[in-house]
Amino acid sequence: MTEYRLISFETRKLNREDFNSDKIDAGEIGAGHTVTALYEIVPVGSSGRLVEDLRYKSDEAAAPAEAKSADELAFVKIRYKQPDADKSTLIMTPVTTADEVPSIEAADTDARFAAAVAGFGQVLKGGRYKGDWLIDDAIALAEGARGKDPFG
Repeated sequence: MTEYRLISFETRKLNREDFNSDKIDAGEIGAGHTVTALYEIVPVGSSGRLVEDLRYKSDEAAAPAEAKSADELAFVKIRYKQPDADKSTLIMTPVTTADEVPSIEAADTDARFAAAVAGFGQVLKGGRYKGDWLIDDAIALAEGARGKDPFG
């Protein structure tokens, strides 16, 4: 992966150096609740890059770490605390090509609905990354991913 962008959590950005600190809050999620974070990624070799490489890197933190395998696209690290805990627990996992789906239509219902909601938000914000996406595209994707909706 050469670039990535977290979609719709602009107010919850965390400085890289603060990730390991249990004193810094990046957002509260209550027990029993779930959150979906969507990232737009640009794979190595893609023509979709928006930012060119830095000519000079001031430190090694500016350079991405090498993937452990050729099929690794990203590496996810999440920290969480139990409701009564003071110290957080770290979960880490690679995202590999085995996690890919060939198209948005092949993605599961939850992923398609989340993408529709994020796309809707990008259109409302006049987002520069939305391309030619319109409200009607968001509605069509959401309607196709609605799943069971017993209460309408």
